[in-house]
Amino acid sequence: MADAFGTALKGPRAPMDADAVRAAYKRQVVFYDNWFGLVSQHSRLAAVAAVNRAPGEQVLEVGVGTGLALPHYSPAKRVTGIDLSADMLLKARARALTLGLRNIEALQEMDAQATTFPDASFDIAVAMFVASVVPKPRLLFAELKRVVKPGGTILLVNHFARARGPIWWVERALAPASALIGWHPDFRTGHIFDAADLKAARITKMPPFSLFSLVELTNEPS
Repeated sequence: MADAFGTALKGPRAPMDADAVRAAYKRQVVFYDNWFGLVSQHSRLAAVAAVNRAPGEQVLEVGVGTGLALPHYSPAKRVTGIDLSADMLLKARARALTLGLRNIEALQEMDAQATTFPDASFDIAVAMFVASVVPKPRLLFAELKRVVKPGGTILLVNHFARARGPIWWVERALAPASALIGWHPDFRTGHIFDAADLKAARITKMPPFSLFSLVELTNEPS
């Protein structure tokens, strides 16, 4: 697939592996809530609100991190969270326990690209700030489609690189440091979605500065 300028979208310029992801978030876990939590708050709450509106009870949150979204789910939703970072999960479990969140069914260390869940296990899957982190984002999306029931809801929140302009140049300049910062600044929609997915998706730009986008799709049967 190519972007609007005909550039082939094979993947970000500096791909990361799982060990690089773990190392990045081990460094960031102490201050993650204070800086990224604030920057991403609007997008996170918008995604959770979309989960709460969606039909069905069984929810998979991919990339649950420190559990910032957990207190905002409706008590009627039964939430399973997964993350690759054991350090992040420690904080998520502590948060769920401290707040007495009885609708959080499990918080598990798991690779989002190859989960252990059976097919069609969930009514809704939401992946927040994960697509530009995983080594193979198309595997992530395929896995979301596999574990969500046909007709269920798939939601993603992520940063997607600009197509031009000064911010695009900054994103490209930061791309070689992906392993250090823990995500791909040059990540494009074409790195995870094909043309049919994008045509069917509802994409909403999120503040601040349209830094993130909320993508909503119905899981259509193959």
